[in-house]
Amino acid sequence: MELDFMRNLLTQGESGRDVALATIIRTLGSTPRNTGAKMQVLADGRIMGTIGGGSSEAEAKQKALEVLLDIKYPKKFRVDMTNDIAAGNGMACGGVMDVFIDFIGHGDVYTRQVVSQYVSSLEKKENPLLVTITGAGEGNKDLLGRKMAFLPRKKEAGDLLTGELTEKARELSVRVRGEREPKLETVLTRDNNRIELFFEPSFIVPHLLVLGGGHISRPLVNMASILGYQTTVVDDRPAFANKERFARDTQVICQDFGGYLGNLKVSPNTFVVIVTRGHQHDLDCLREIISKPAAYAGMIGSGRKVQAILDQLESEGISPEQLKEIYTPIGLKLGSETPEEIALCILAEIVSIWRGGDAHIKRG
Repeated sequence: MELDFMRNLLTQGESGRDVALATIIRTLGSTPRNTGAKMQVLADGRIMGTIGGGSSEAEAKQKALEVLLDIKYPKKFRVDMTNDIAAGNGMACGGVMDVFIDFIGHGDVYTRQVVSQYVSSLEKKENPLLVTITGAGEGNKDLLGRKMAFLPRKKEAGDLLTGELTEKARELSVRVRGEREPKLETVLTRDNNRIELFFEPSFIVPHLLVLGGGHISRPLVNMASILGYQTTVVDDRPAFANKERFARDTQVICQDFGGYLGNLKVSPNTFVVIVTRGHQHDLDCLREIISKPAAYAGMIGSGRKVQAILDQLESEGISPEQLKEIYTPIGLKLGSETPEEIALCILAEIVSIWRGGDAHIKRG
């Protein structure tokens, strides 16, 4: 979503359209969307993205149109969603959120260049960091909306107008860049001006690695693709490891599992699902995966089969603590029966882990 959203921002400028970019920069209490949620508003009222819908989004859209059509300057405002007001709009929120509305004119060459380099880095599956000045004192309003991007290999796109602010952002970026969530930081300049910097790490896309290309893997991968996950399927059978069976953006690899996994580098954003066609293949895959730093490793199978595999691995020296990290039986307990339902349960468990939910339960 982030890549398409930012591409659209560039497209509007290339088409000669101004854009009001509304971003949630701070939340308190219960809110419909989290910090970092964005919405683009055009002069004709069209929007892309959402900051939560309902009355809060309607208010943000109204403010954005004011910025776009009248003020033509960035503006920050607070949306207060008390329970009694929100309840009248079918919402159950009682918090507040600060929204920064940036005015990005079609002739703003500087911002387009920074965003363009940021998008280019995203397209290469890198992890750039975007910084925007969202708050400044009365004498520094020209700073509002100024952006720069920190790119891989210590490269940068743009600056924050002053060397002092750029250096402060550079120092903070070292800490913020490794975090998943956006951060709002306040820095104090040498002349005692308080400047608010909003850091946005790029959205890290989960990687779903499915070992086995059978009946469950097909709906699982296709559902994950809809969510925007990076997906890979591995199987040693050409009839199952072929791209015609899976979503267009899926990487399909026809190779024996041991050969593929032996040299595989797994990141903390990788979710591994083991759904091979047999006991021995499951054992081989789990043996390779269990020592790698994956976010999730789940294996399908009956209780008897699963226990036999875990007993075998324990006899090989794998600790009970490591074995408890395996999600098996795999997926949420929803009474599923069909391959599609089983795939849904597996993906629901993965989403719960990725989003920090509490629906998933590890083996006891």
